[in-house]
Amino acid sequence: MSEVVVIGAGGHGKVVISTLQAAGHTVVAVYDDDAARWGSEILGRPVRGPVATAGEAGVACGVLAIGCNATRKKIAGLVNLRWLTVVHPVAWVAPDVPLGEGTVVFAGAIIQPGSVVGRHVIISTGATIDHDCVIGDCAHLAPGVHLAGTVRVGEGAFLGIGCTAIPARKIGAWTTVGAGAVVVRDLGEDVVAYGVPARPRRPSDSRPAGVPPEPSTAPHF
Repeated sequence: MSEVVVIGAGGHGKVVISTLQAAGHTVVAVYDDDAARWGSEILGRPVRGPVATAGEAGVACGVLAIGCNATRKKIAGLVNLRWLTVVHPVAWVAPDVPLGEGTVVFAGAIIQPGSVVGRHVIISTGATIDHDCVIGDCAHLAPGVHLAGTVRVGEGAFLGIGCTAIPARKIGAWTTVGAGAVVVRDLGEDVVAYGVPARPRRPSDSRPAGVPPEPSTAPHF
């Protein structure tokens, strides 16, 4: 088990800290760029200062507790920590499933055989990923998301609470799928889609090819 620092002191940070503790890790400190949080505690762990000072804790391992996919990707490339992969003890991940560095799998989640999960992915409470799915780096599956077999989720995609996808669908990079949506057709990149069935309603923030967007002000449904 490891000593670890957590980046992000919001509500998502609470779930990350709880997951780390359940998995037997020791959370030494939390770092956040919101100065109003400095000197406070989150689940009994001190919030010490800005993200840039996380390396001063004398701890080699960290976890990004930031829900915004673009911000998580940006910070992952800036902070000099070894990113810990964490699975809650009451989640289930098939033994053959590779999990990328920094990925967190919360309580009640299930990942079935043949699937591949990238780096800094969030698999939230009770989400299920069936056989042979591929989840791209920095994607975020909200609580209760259910993916049938062979679904492909692109880098940075956000799947809202309780949405589902039928087998063999593709969800493009940096696309947002609204809460409760049902994906029955492929969705392209950089769109916001919702409804039953899910349909693209508008493009997301434009960005140069290969560059993640700035943190979005669009609602996550």
